[in-house]
Amino acid sequence: MGAPVNNANNIHLSPGRRSWLRFKANRRGYVSLWLFGILFVLSLFAEVLFNDKPLVISYNDELYFPFIKAYPETTFGGDFETEADYTDSYVRELITAGDNWVIDPWISYSYNTINFRSALPNPAMPTDENLLGTDDRGRDVFARLVYGFRISVLFAFALTAIGVFIGIVAGAVQGYFSGRLDLFMQRVIEVWSSMPELYLLIIFASIFQPSIWLLIVLLSLFGWMGLSDYVRAEFLRGRNMDYVQAARAMGLSDLAIMRTHLLPNSMTPVITFLPFRISGSILALTSLDFLGLGVPPTTPSLGELLAQGKENIEAWWLAMCTFIVLVGTLMLLIFIGEALREALDPRKL
Repeated sequence: MGAPVNNANNIHLSPGRRSWLRFKANRRGYVSLWLFGILFVLSLFAEVLFNDKPLVISYNDELYFPFIKAYPETTFGGDFETEADYTDSYVRELITAGDNWVIDPWISYSYNTINFRSALPNPAMPTDENLLGTDDRGRDVFARLVYGFRISVLFAFALTAIGVFIGIVAGAVQGYFSGRLDLFMQRVIEVWSSMPELYLLIIFASIFQPSIWLLIVLLSLFGWMGLSDYVRAEFLRGRNMDYVQAARAMGLSDLAIMRTHLLPNSMTPVITFLPFRISGSILALTSLDFLGLGVPPTTPSLGELLAQGKENIEAWWLAMCTFIVLVGTLMLLIFIGEALREALDPRKL
């Protein structure tokens, strides 16, 4: 917790600038934002850091980029027209012969690379070759954690963006027009929120091919209702204020009043709850994957690794490493959310 920003020099700053200074004063939230941002940006380059294909190959004075483009084995003097297996020692000898050279990623395993050279049974405990061990199929746990973290965060961002958009639109319409429209939409929300979400997911998972896009669509149908209540309350409070009445008297349309005057003043609860909604989305995807209702089995997933840890109690590294990544991510998002809540507290504006 940082010291409150009460410097007299901040009186002439804009509310947004003062909120940012208060957020920076909260060291825990500010450092958490940096840590989460760095980890997420690094995960976006997972193919560069964790891959079973070289980054650059110099062969016969020509450059090749296998992690971007697939090259047949015959390109490097092999016998097959299929894509070269760069983990094969024979292919490696062909590529590195003479003055040729190769630049490999930091970890020479992708999320679906099976370590056939391991002398240990799968799941294999951490070694110098597999820093966090392998799962029950011989795949590198470190690589699957990084790829799974990226998928979880991107999924949470997409689900949060859709839920925020629908929640803002629904809450704005309810709060601004109120009356019978508000009562009707409230009854619809009450009925829709009583639907058994988990049962619907089970039913659709048995009908359709599991995919991350199906999950986004299904969870988006329910993820907007909590936020719409806060937006509705802000619009109900602001619709009769003097500046709104003046804008209406000047001939501004309802849409212009909602977008220009009411929406900016209603964004505080939206921004405050963003980190908590993101953490909830990550936890939802992990829970569904753990139950086998999430992404396809070949997709790297934190929930799938937790399920493997449950099935293989003796392989402590599966559950332990996944638990640390999941809890660490959720803690960073919660710290960011707490700092945002204090920075945007209207009593301090």
